[in-house]
This record gives sequence, C-alpha cells and structure tokens, in this order.
Amino acid sequence: MYVAPPCGGCVLKACGLVKNLALMTHITTDMEDGPIIKLAFNLGVEDVNLLCGEELSYPSVFLVFLNGNILGVIRDHQKLVHTFRLMRRAGFINEFVSISTNLTDRCVYISSDGGRLCRPYIIVKKSQPAVQKKHIEELSQGYRNFEDFLHESLVEYLDVNEENDCNIALYEHMISKDTTHLEIEPFTLLGVCAGLIPYPHHNQSPRNTYQCAMGKQAMGTIGYNQRNRIDTLMYLLAYPQRPMVKTKTIELIDFEKLPAGQNATVAVMSYSGYDIEDALVLNKASLDRGFGRCLVYKNAKCTLKRYTNQTFDKVMGPMLDAATRKPIWRHSILDADGICSPGEKVENKQVLVNKSMPTVTQTPLEGSAQPGQPQYRDVPITYKGSTDSYIEKVMISSNAEDAFLIKILLRQTRRPEIGDKFSSRHGQKGVCGLIVPQEDMPFCDSGICPDIIMNPHGYPSRMTVGKLIELLAGKAGVLDGRFHYGTAFGGSKVKDVCEDLIRYGYNYQGKDYVTSGITGEPLEAYIYFGPVYYQKLKHMVLDKMHARARGPRAVLTRQPTEGRSRDGGLRLGEMERDCLIGYGASMLLLERLMISSDAFEVDVCGQCGLLGYSGWCHYCKSSCHVSSLRIPYACKLLFQELQSMNIVPRLKLSRYNE
Repeated sequence: MYVAPPCGGCVLKACGLVKNLALMTHITTDMEDGPIIKLAFNLGVEDVNLLCGEELSYPSVFLVFLNGNILGVIRDHQKLVHTFRLMRRAGFINEFVSISTNLTDRCVYISSDGGRLCRPYIIVKKSQPAVQKKHIEELSQGYRNFEDFLHESLVEYLDVNEENDCNIALYEHMISKDTTHLEIEPFTLLGVCAGLIPYPHHNQSPRNTYQCAMGKQAMGTIGYNQRNRIDTLMYLLAYPQRPMVKTKTIELIDFEKLPAGQNATVAVMSYSGYDIEDALVLNKASLDRGFGRCLVYKNAKCTLKRYTNQTFDKVMGPMLDAATRKPIWRHSILDADGICSPGEKVENKQVLVNKSMPTVTQTPLEGSAQPGQPQYRDVPITYKGSTDSYIEKVMISSNAEDAFLIKILLRQTRRPEIGDKFSSRHGQKGVCGLIVPQEDMPFCDSGICPDIIMNPHGYPSRMTVGKLIELLAGKAGVLDGRFHYGTAFGGSKVKDVCEDLIRYGYNYQGKDYVTSGITGEPLEAYIYFGPVYYQKLKHMVLDKMHARARGPRAVLTRQPTEGRSRDGGLRLGEMERDCLIGYGASMLLLERLMISSDAFEVDVCGQCGLLGYSGWCHYCKSSCHVSSLRIPYACKLLFQELQSMNIVPRLKLSRYNE
C-alpha cells in the first residue's frame, strides 16, 4: 500500500502492511464477460430492466452481480451457483471465473476481472478427494500434467470470495461430510520467504515475519551470470553452502542451487561478555578459512558525448612525471588509452578514466569569431572509497544516443569484522561482538571448535524452538550424511532425529561435553552444540562507519552537510539538546549548536537593534552604538529573510557591568 504524498515534491514511501503471495497463488487477468452474461441469462437470470421494484424485494429473489455491476435477478440461486461450478469444472467456462453467494444481502457475485488472487484446491466429492493415488502415479510418470487435473474436475482454483462458501480440509484425515475441498499441500500456504524457514510452525510468529524481511538482505548467489554483470551494487558470498536442514519450498524454488548462507557450527553458551544482547563471538580460524567472506561489486560509469558545435569529449592518456617519464600517482593505474586496466588495485582519489571535455559546447552565434582549436578541461572519473578496490572488468560500449559508454566493475573482498551483521533463519539477528583465536575457543571431546558462540539468552523470550530443532536435525544429518527436512507443518520428527544421535554415540539432547580453551578444564555444564544455517547480511560496519572533525558546509546555512556520502556532520537533535539542558551543560550546548556548527560574527546597532555592516549601522547612519557579537549563521539568515518580508526583528543589547 502507498500513501498519497502531501505535496508535489514529496517522494512516495512504502507504508502499511506488506503481503507476500503464497506458493501456488495465481493472479487472474481480465477475460471477456460476454459468454458469461449469455450463460447466466440461459440459466434463468432475468434482466433487471424488465422488472418492477416490487419483484426485487421478494425474499426468494437474489440479485446477480458480474464484476460489481448488476446483471439481473434469479429465484433459484442455488441451481445457478451449482450449474456454474459444474460448467467451470467441465471446462466450458474459464477456470478463474468465481461465483459466490451472500445470503445476508441476498446476492450472487460472479467475478471474471483481473487482479484476483486464486489458489488451487483438490475437489472433495462424497467425503472422498477426487485425486486418487493412480492420478498421482500418472503425474509422476509424465502421463498427466496439472492442466489435466483442472479439466477433469479433480482440482479447481478458488478466489477469496468463493473460499467463504467452501469448507476446506487441511489434511485428508480431517475430511468430514461437509468438506468441499482439500489443500494440495499445507506448506503452500506460505510464500517463498517464509518457506525458507525450517520448522516455522515451532516459532513465535513475529520471528518468522522478521526472517521474511531479513532473508532479502542476506548475501548469497544471485545467478550463474553474476560474474558477467555490471550492477550498481552487488553483494556475493564467497563460499555459499546448501543448508543441512532444508524444506520442500527450498527444493521447489531451487534455493539450493543459489544459496545465501553457510552452515556454522554453533555452541549455545555465554563467553566473555562480548556476546550480550544477541552479539556473536566468531572463531578467527573459521574466518581465515573463509566463513562469512564476501565480495562487494560496485561500478563506475563514464559517457563520452558529442556536442552541437562538432566538439566531443575525449579520453586523454595518463599524465607523466617530468623527471621519471612515468605516470603520476593519480594516473598510475591507467593504460596508454587513458582508461584503467583490469586487475589493478585502485586507491582513494586515483583516476579511473582521464576524461576531458571542451570548454565551449554550444554552437557560436552568427558574426562571433569562430575558434580554431577547441579548448579542453580535465573532468576525470575518480575512485571514491575508504578502502581499496580491484578493477574486475572494463566494458566499452555505446548507448542509444551513439555516445561512447565506459563501465568499470570494481571488486572488494571483505572478511567479517566486529560490527558486521549475521542472522539465522529464525529472525535471530546479531552483530559480531568479538573475534577469538581458535586456541581460546572451547572444544568438544571430538576436537571440534565452534564457528559461532551464541548467547543462550536469545531463546527464552524469543521462543524460536525451530532453531533448537534445526540444530538437532543438522547435527543428526551431518552424522548420517544426509539432509533433514524442516518443512512447515511437517518435516523430520525430533524423536527420529534423537534416535539418530544416540545411534552415533551422542547425547539425544544435542548437548556435548565441552572443554574450555582458556583454562583447559571442562565446562561446568553440557553445551548445546551443532550446525545451524547462518546468513551474512549486507549491513557491514565498513559501509556505515562515519566520523568527522572538519569538512564541507552547506552554502545557504553554512552548517555542516548532512549524510555520510557527503562527509557530513553528526546531528545533535532536539532531544539531545533537551538532555543537555536537563544536565545544565550550557557550555557544551553552546559549543555543539553554535561554535562547532555555524558561528558567525555580526555587527548589531544597540540603538535600533538592526544588523549593521563593517561596524556601521545603515539605519542610524552611525557607528556609535554598533557592537560585535557571535550568533549562529542560520539565525542571522532568518533575520534577513524576515526583513525581506517586511517583518523587522530587533535585537536588544545590554552590557554587563563588572
């Protein structure tokens, strides 16, 4: 849903409830309603124009609507609805036409318009599902397809209106004499994002909602062509892995072929105090081996235009040092053609393309002197970034206006550091709080060190039991050499998983005997220990870290610019100001709000209270009473803007006698 902007200049912002489509949802398109009207009239619908008002008020007469417009009236509405559904199941009407009854308003609604959401259901006749085992076998052998199920009255699509009339069973054993339809698979109630969560039916529902939002921020693989693309910004995981505990949805959407996470060995225990409030402790040796390592791709663009006066942009060769005859440092990564070469390391403020453009680009007026040789000025494309990048690829092409287009793909390889964000598939997000050498990490009696130590306080209030079961199933899967399923409303049972662990000599609770790496003594408690699928999220401290001493200021207000990209200042807001006032820290307030921001010396006339200039009051035509004081430049600007509106602000000055 989008909220209308309050004024023309405002940008639209997403607001309100975000809904995701379920797995087997179909969105209808507009269809011709002529045949439907014809069929309705043949089935006994009487044209409303031929009737008087009295007939419409009979208790047995129902109004018939088609896509919100009145079509007519009918006496036997049940026969109309039943026949319509039979015709649809037989294939005489489009399968996405819906018909439903509203007994309160005495109406029959027929819908054939676009934009309705439909889901397929198995038809139940006489307490027996129409789809039998033989149909499924024919489907698996390739003799049937889904269209055949639709045309043979085995499966039909229902939209929201028609679902109100139906009695839908979730499982086959729930079918009663009133049941009209059966769910094909209960997990198809969920969409793609929720389908990635293992055992979501064991989690508190807000946690599943959080994961649906965070799954979109996880780094992974985006496609098999990802190394050939030049995107504005692309995050990739260096070593993505298939999850040990998967779901049927993961198989259906081929998430395993383009995964977005890694199986981390997790110890659920407290360690060092750097893991409070969901922070994670990472094993340094795991990071060295590539855990959580990612690639960040950015691009730089450059267009070489042609102008109306027959001049054009040029790419000049690198500028050489007069003494050594080698390119200067800023141009050291350029080839002879003035474009950077692939594989080179590029540092901040180095030139990627040495572009020059003519100083005059317009056609000269008649009679004016025609210049002989156009003058050029340098407008180089430079690299701006706090960390160095490598040039992956350079593409030279042309765009629709036949101008040359140069695109440069830049690559950074990053390893996890303190402050980087991670999350499991259960809405349990946290930043890296500490990176510990492997010798200080605890280890189990088979010598395995965890990749991640997670604080146990993350479980009680969040109630993410699905994560506990995922660890158990993942551990059993590793020992057995197979994948376990955590599909919604089903999946591998805890009882079976525990039996697998016992078979391999492990505790059925998933706990291990763990020795401290610091003291060398065993820990006092058994530790819940096993693999969990972790996602590295795109929020990295390197992209967010920002500080400033001095820097650029806005032209109008002379206050520091805003935002990290413009090297802006850190804002001291109204609530921070209130706190400082509450503490009586008046000099700190003065420093933050004026001295460090936009302090400005002004001359004020003590007699008329107006601003003077260079020690002279233009109103009093005198310099007798002019005093100099420091006020914020924004304050002085406000006074001048008020004066331009014929509102005269006057400053009253009083001298303190010592």
